[in-house]
Amino acid sequence: MVKERARILVVGGGYVGMYTALRLQRKLKGELRRGEVDITVVTPDPYMTYQPFLPEAAAGSISPRHVVVPLRRVLDRCHVVIGEVTSVDHAVRTAAVSTLATAEEGRPAELLGYDELVLAPGSISRTLPVPGLAEHGIGFKTVEEAIGLRNHVIEQMDIASSTRDPAIRDAALTFVFVGGGYAGVEALAELEDMARYTARYYHNVRPEDLKWILVEASDRILPEVGAEMGRYTVTQLRRRNIQVRLNTRLDSCADRVAVLSDGQRFPTRTVVWTAGVKAHPLLAATDLPLTERGRLKCTAQLTVDGTEHAWGAGDAAAVPDVTAAEPGTETAPNAQHAVRQARVLADNIAHALRGEPLETYAHAYVGSVASLGLHKGVAQVYGRKLKGYPAWFMHRVYHLSRVPTFNRKARVLAEWTLAGLFKREIVSLGSLEHPRAEFELAAGGKPPHSPSDDPKGSS
Repeated sequence: MVKERARILVVGGGYVGMYTALRLQRKLKGELRRGEVDITVVTPDPYMTYQPFLPEAAAGSISPRHVVVPLRRVLDRCHVVIGEVTSVDHAVRTAAVSTLATAEEGRPAELLGYDELVLAPGSISRTLPVPGLAEHGIGFKTVEEAIGLRNHVIEQMDIASSTRDPAIRDAALTFVFVGGGYAGVEALAELEDMARYTARYYHNVRPEDLKWILVEASDRILPEVGAEMGRYTVTQLRRRNIQVRLNTRLDSCADRVAVLSDGQRFPTRTVVWTAGVKAHPLLAATDLPLTERGRLKCTAQLTVDGTEHAWGAGDAAAVPDVTAAEPGTETAPNAQHAVRQARVLADNIAHALRGEPLETYAHAYVGSVASLGLHKGVAQVYGRKLKGYPAWFMHRVYHLSRVPTFNRKARVLAEWTLAGLFKREIVSLGSLEHPRAEFELAAGGKPPHSPSDDPKGSS
């Protein structure tokens, strides 16, 4: 058993961070009670976001607060620190942590010592030097971005409904999504479904007035569900009057004009960027071995290769896939692997502390499911292909079973049930993004001088 106090530092509160800490506090329950183990979780947000539900949150099918899991509630035996790890010096077992308090007090980052390190900061959006992207692009990785995008889409419909300028109306009703992976396709499909429903409540906006464009640099979308299901998805989206442009890139979105590599130009006020992710920049600020793509070089036991007392999993780690026929294959950076890797990682830390042999992570990819809006979807599970309502139903059942805590499962199921009995909500709460703007104006502050300063607007 553990002979002396072991300090375990978990960096990140996403899939790997939360599930690892949750399993550790169960596996090391006795050690925690006796004070022989200390678990600290450092995360920039006090919650874990269940990202597969972001498209449904954006469409209004699920409340935003039910898409996230409060870490302090589920990790009640861990110390949760809201902050960011800015660097790691594993040679001396210290991590530099910047918190809200250090920023408020103007102090440098605090050094936090540890004995075992779990590095799981996740990933960030992979962007390209596209002119205008930083000024006008919208991401889709967080619940804040998902709800902001929902508000933005409804606000554009309000603009189109109230203007007499055809150029402004056309730009407001044109929505460009870049990236044909899960995030891009599901977000576009769910929001198009919502906007088409919302249009019935506008006297001068029809569903066919809205222009939806999906831009993908490769020759297929949704590669995870296979080529056949990818082609089926393209066909279904085009039947809904959604333009799917394959082998096409976004060259510029400056001056609110989306310029594509095929020469097409679309005046638009909405460019959603979902073109992949890249390794978190924290990894470059460590003394741990990295791959060419900047991810942690890990073993099949989820230890950092050639390094003791350091562990990695999820998007931040390059983990060898021992089930693959081709040597050198790595596990895909997705939620399916991250959740399962977290269990093995936590078990192996407990084994290491107790002097027991480590387990090897081995999981054959089961398949994928994707939602294309209400009652529409595609899936490929255990080699079987599903589409339409059965795939959509499987998508909901699978993710309901995977969302953490019984509390969240019950709330999400209740919301889905109520959504089937009542009409959709079509309200935009853009003022949530600038909650003090209206009071500042009433108190004598400066009036809004640009759309981004509008207390009622989100764009």
